[in-house]
Amino acid sequence: MLSYDELTSPERELWDAFPEGRHVDLRTSVPEDVRVAGGGQWGTERSVRAAVIVALLLGANTTQPGAVPCLRIAGARISGRLKLAGAQITHALWLEDCWFEESVDLLGATLHTLVVTRSRVPGIEADAARIEGNLDLRSTVVEAGASSPFNHENTALSLSDAHVAGGVLLNGAEFNAPGGWAVSAGGLVMEGGFFCKRGFVARGEVRFVGAQLRGGLFMQGAHLAVPGRHGVALALDNAAVSTLELSDGFTANGTIRLRRTQIWDNLSFEGAVLNGPPNGDSPALAAPLMQAVDFRLTPARTPSGPLDLRGAQVSYLHENRYSWPDVVKLDGFGYGSIKVAEAGEAQDAARYEKSVADRVAWLRRSPGYSPQPYEQLASWYRSIGHDDDARRVLLAKQRHRRRGLSLPARAWGHLLDATVGYGYRPWLAGVWLLMLTLLGTLAFGSDSPSAVKPGEGAPFQPLVYTLDLLIPISGLGQRTAWYWTDGSLQWLAYLLIAFGWVLTTAVIAGLTRTLQKN
Repeated sequence: MLSYDELTSPERELWDAFPEGRHVDLRTSVPEDVRVAGGGQWGTERSVRAAVIVALLLGANTTQPGAVPCLRIAGARISGRLKLAGAQITHALWLEDCWFEESVDLLGATLHTLVVTRSRVPGIEADAARIEGNLDLRSTVVEAGASSPFNHENTALSLSDAHVAGGVLLNGAEFNAPGGWAVSAGGLVMEGGFFCKRGFVARGEVRFVGAQLRGGLFMQGAHLAVPGRHGVALALDNAAVSTLELSDGFTANGTIRLRRTQIWDNLSFEGAVLNGPPNGDSPALAAPLMQAVDFRLTPARTPSGPLDLRGAQVSYLHENRYSWPDVVKLDGFGYGSIKVAEAGEAQDAARYEKSVADRVAWLRRSPGYSPQPYEQLASWYRSIGHDDDARRVLLAKQRHRRRGLSLPARAWGHLLDATVGYGYRPWLAGVWLLMLTLLGTLAFGSDSPSAVKPGEGAPFQPLVYTLDLLIPISGLGQRTAWYWTDGSLQWLAYLLIAFGWVLTTAVIAGLTRTLQKN
């Protein structure tokens, strides 16, 4: 048990100030001496033992009537380990410009508000902690160093299964855990917002697996970097987030993983830089089965790695000229509408100069063949009243599918394509019929046939005779009444009969195909 007599001068000052919540400032007027990076050189005149802070927070000093106790200190070197695991702390803790010798242990603790700003801490463990107010680590450097007892995971900040009733403020903070976890917050439950905005840097993976971030995650301008060729910069697998802002200069050198993530409102990559892992094969964004309402995929430049959106579902998809890299996995990706942002302005995609061919080329960036991306795009075109464009997309689907068929099936596909456009261009059959009719009429009109039964039947009509040959079910009476002694014209008659059957079969097959799903 600590006694007042054994306290040093700065510790006594803190001890006396605590009951009234007064601020203790140990900083000097020398600028070089204020810098936290050199805190290891500070002498005893600026040192406070962690045990003294623990004792005060656990009620060592009697509370004065009419005052609210609060521990507020600036410019101190905290010696020893701040051990508050399992503690019930009712007082706020404010530390500013402080240098910690060892890590902070808040495992399973319950506290009101923790503020550690512009400081240096070798690791913070707050697994299963309950914070009734805010956790404020703005402009603080947190490192997973050798002094951390939980360094077996190489974690700088650990908030796994914690509950924060207020917000988490990490703006301008720096978390260093190369090869490990810069922030580990799996199972975290947040009532307020989680802010990692301007100046936030994480060297190591940032994990929110299974977290519930009801107030949203805001990482505008943040910089995430992980070493290795297959690193994950940010993981929110199976998390539920109200808003996810990875925008305004947000940079990730590693994979952004949103597998099965539920985003109740906005997911924004507006102005972001998605570099992806350096191997180039791992995705820059892996979001299979992700759900979001508003998906703003409008980065500052084209992602350097593939995008995996298989099974993802969004209501509104915003894109720009930098949205799509060379490889995009789109099987199962669903969207209600597409809007295009250009020069900072959003405009309806129907007015954008992006042709159907461009969008089909986008679908072709997905490896292999899958009908769903084509059907999804066609559905969107129909929803905005562009039925012709929808048919063009479905025709491109059949042409893509044809490349994986056997040789006979490909030949039949080419025939369907040339004659009726797989049923999506039935007017092609009319063009063929007109051309063949004109050919037959001119050819058969140049000579006279012989009657099968002289003196009987209708007189010979080249046009009607040609139509009688082309229509498989003859009912015009010309084909059976006349024959040709000229061999070339007789062979032409046989060819027209064959073309008639082919055209009829192709029309039936093509129109039937349009009514079926492939």
